[in-house]
Amino acid sequence: MAKGTCFVIQGFGKKTDYTDGRILDLDASYEIIREAVVGAGLECIRADEIVHSGTIDKPMYEMLLDADLVIADLSTYNVNAAFELGVRYGLRPRATLIVAEEQFRNPFDVSHISIRRYRHLGEEIGYKEARRFRTELQQAIEALLAADSTDSPVYTFLPGLHPPRRPGLWLDGAVVHYAAHPPALDVDAFGPPDPAVGAPPAGAPAPVPPPAASPAPPPAPSPPADSVATPSAKELLEAARACINPPAGQPSDFAGARVLLEQVRALRPNDPFVLQQLAFSIYKSRLPSAEAALQDARDVLLQLDPATTNDPETLGLWGAIHKRLWDAHRRREDLDRAINAYERGFHLRQDGYNGINLAYLLDLRAREALRDGDRPDEAVADSVQARRMRQEVLRITEAADAVSLTDAQRQRGDGDLASRYWRLAIRWEAALGLGDAATAARLDAEARALAVPQWMQATRLEQGDALCRLQADIAAARAAR
Repeated sequence: MAKGTCFVIQGFGKKTDYTDGRILDLDASYEIIREAVVGAGLECIRADEIVHSGTIDKPMYEMLLDADLVIADLSTYNVNAAFELGVRYGLRPRATLIVAEEQFRNPFDVSHISIRRYRHLGEEIGYKEARRFRTELQQAIEALLAADSTDSPVYTFLPGLHPPRRPGLWLDGAVVHYAAHPPALDVDAFGPPDPAVGAPPAGAPAPVPPPAASPAPPPAPSPPADSVATPSAKELLEAARACINPPAGQPSDFAGARVLLEQVRALRPNDPFVLQQLAFSIYKSRLPSAEAALQDARDVLLQLDPATTNDPETLGLWGAIHKRLWDAHRRREDLDRAINAYERGFHLRQDGYNGINLAYLLDLRAREALRDGDRPDEAVADSVQARRMRQEVLRITEAADAVSLTDAQRQRGDGDLASRYWRLAIRWEAALGLGDAATAARLDAEARALAVPQWMQATRLEQGDALCRLQADIAAARAAR
C-alpha cells in the first residue's frame, strides 16, 4: 500500500528543447520516474492523469500543497514546470526534487539546488540509462523522505518562516471571512504553529463564527456499478495514439483519434504536443473532405505561430499541410510556404524528416521552373541543392543509427520501432533520389520487414512513387529544351 502521494511536475508527450531543437519524449521519462516513485512506496500522479472537469488549475494547486513529495522535471526549459516548482517551494519547506535531461543548463542563479540528471538518446532513453536513473532516483526519494530536512530555498533563506495556512475568521466590513473546513495543521511536517500566521489583521474586530449550517441535503445516490469514470487527459491521449498507431496489420482510425484529441484539447488547450497531434490526425482523416481537413489542420497549427516558431515539429506539420495544398491547387504561395517551413525545421534540428521533404520540394520547384521556360538557372540551383540535401540527410541518419540502441536492446523492447522505421524510410528516399538503386532496394527490404502501422508503409511508398514521377518529369523537361 502506498505511503503517500508524489506529484510529478512535467509536460507530457514529445516536447521540443528550443535551445537545440532536440525532441524529448517526456512520457518515456515519466515512466522511469513513476517506477522509482512506486518503488519508494508512493503513489505517482502527473497533471494529465488527474480526472477533473474544467480548468486543471485548482486540482494542480491542491497537489502542489498536499502532495507528500513533488518531483519537477525542467527538461526542455518548461516555463510552466519552473513556475509550479516555485509555487511548491513557497508552500512547503521540504520533500521537493528536481530532475532534468543532462543537456539542460539551469537558467536560474540557484547552483546550490541539486538537479538529478538523466540522458535521452534522441527521442528515447536507453535500457542501461533507464535502469541507472530509476535506481538513483528511488534512492534519492527514500533518503529525502527519511531525512525530513528543508530543501526549499524559500524556507532555507527565511528560516523563521512558517508554511501558509488558510486564514482565521474575522469581520472585514460586512464580509465574513472564514474557512468552512480548515485543515488540521501538520505539526510534524511543518513545526509548531506561529501565532501570527493566519491571525486577523491588526485592529480588526474579533472573529465571528460562520453562519449556521443549513440542514444537510440527502446523500446523492451512488453511481451504478457499471458506470464509466471520466477519463483523464493521459488516458484520452493514449487512446488517440492507439487509434493512430494500432497493432501491425490493422488500419489506423484517424477520425477516432481526432475526436479523442479534441477532448484532450478541451482539458489542455495550450499544449503544443496536443495541438500537433490533433492537426496531424485531422489532415490524415481526410474528413469531411481532403480539402476541408487540410484547412482545419492549418487552423489548429495557427495557434502555434508557424510563421515565427522554432519548433521543428510544428514546422514539419506546417510544411506537410502546404505541400498537400500545393498538390490540390498548384498555388505558388503554398509551395513557397512548404519549402520555407521544411528549410527552417531542418536548420533548427538537422533532422532527416524536414531535410528529405525539403529535397523533394526543391526538385518540385525545379520542375516548375523548367516548365515555365524562363528560369533555367533557378531550376539548376534547386536541383543541385536537392541533391546536396539528400547527401546530408544520409550522413545525418547514418550517424543517428550509429548511436542508437543495439538489436539486443530492441528485442527487449527498449527501442522506438517507429523512429527506427522513419530513419530507414528517410535513407531509402534519399538513396532513391540520388539514383542509388542497390542501396534503395536494401533499405526498402529492411523497412518492409518492420511491423509498423499500415499508414506508415503506405506514406513511404506513396512518397517514393511521387519522387520517381517527379524526377522523370524533370528529365523529360530538360530533354525537351
